[in-house]
Amino acid sequence: MVTSQQPSPGQILLFELFNEIGIIDQLVGTRFERALPAGLTISQFSVLNHFVRLGGERTPKQLADAFQVTKGAMTNTLSKLVAKGLVEIAPSETDGRSKIVTITAEGAAMRERAIADAVVAMRDVAEAVSEVQARALMEPLRSIRAWLDAHRDNPQ
Repeated sequence: MVTSQQPSPGQILLFELFNEIGIIDQLVGTRFERALPAGLTISQFSVLNHFVRLGGERTPKQLADAFQVTKGAMTNTLSKLVAKGLVEIAPSETDGRSKIVTITAEGAAMRERAIADAVVAMRDVAEAVSEVQARALMEPLRSIRAWLDAHRDNPQ
């Protein structure tokens, strides 16, 4: 339930922080998508990145939950990745109704290529933020991401 209380200065600051992060996400997303290898979308890259970062295998439902999209949207993304040979989908050995998704060696290589292309495309951003500033931002941003990830199913 939303109340009509006046936000505190700290709450306003937090809103401003997330507003800046959202705007940066939009601007970087557009720049990043333009730098991706031909035919690869941000959604597809995100799935490849997820597998490389966390390893293992996932069901389509687990991936949909992780990305907070519908199972249909994830199935669409996965089918395009399968067609490109970047992930494989096989029946689950323990649950006949479920499928298991894994990244291929080609998928991992495509993720590395995409990152290399993005680094080149983002090189000029160093004019706006130094390496020292970027390093200082990493820990608080990781803390925010970890907290939000842990509380994704319990928004208030």
